[in-house]
Amino acid sequence: MTLQVDNLFSGYRQVPVLKDVNFSIKFGEIVGLIGLNGAGKSTLLKTILGLIEPQQGSVKINGQSIVDNHKDYAQNIAYIPETPILYEELTLKEHIEMTALGYNIPVDVAMQRAEPLLKMFRLDKNLNWFPTHFSKGMKQKVMVVCALITDAKILIIDEPFLGLDPIAIRDFTNLLKERAADGTAILFTTHVLSIADELCDYFLMLRAGVLIGQGNVSELREQFMMPEASLDDIYIAMTEQEEAL
Repeated sequence: MTLQVDNLFSGYRQVPVLKDVNFSIKFGEIVGLIGLNGAGKSTLLKTILGLIEPQQGSVKINGQSIVDNHKDYAQNIAYIPETPILYEELTLKEHIEMTALGYNIPVDVAMQRAEPLLKMFRLDKNLNWFPTHFSKGMKQKVMVVCALITDAKILIIDEPFLGLDPIAIRDFTNLLKERAADGTAILFTTHVLSIADELCDYFLMLRAGVLIGQGNVSELREQFMMPEASLDDIYIAMTEQEEAL
């Protein structure tokens, strides 16, 4: 059971941002997508989510693409964007209920799942609040809660730690480990390499739309011929290589 990306070319107006990208993520794995701003990370996430149609190649979940079965594909993915996307006219409780409807989860089940998460993130007293009253960090926590109450087997996260306080980062990191242990595949982008190093099973190193390395830190050391390097060292080396192009 995997997320499989094969020979993927994707971008905007027929101009490829991603060029021949290939990788797979098994359920239960946590994968960090690492690269400079403009490397194509968001384009890759949007293509996996079905927001951008591939120009060539394929993205499949358990052998099924979004074209094969849009509903099944979409319900297998939950997304936490870098910038929270909330509806100003809906309360926190209504956001949870809307998420439940989108994933065909009974509302009472969704609220039961949400309850410990709301307490963890100190949102349990804010169910009737509208987003206009939330700080950026609170909005981000709402997105986390809505994603984690679903049955999605793939969790896509863009810069998950932005806007979160240190306690929330710790709690969210632990939640990701728990979800992976339960069989969820997690792909996330981040520039907080210290957390990524501790959290991820392996990494995808993206430079100018091309995967130039993938694997755990030991495998990346071999690929970059840096036997003693840390993840930070490898990232800096990748950056320097890009600047030299």
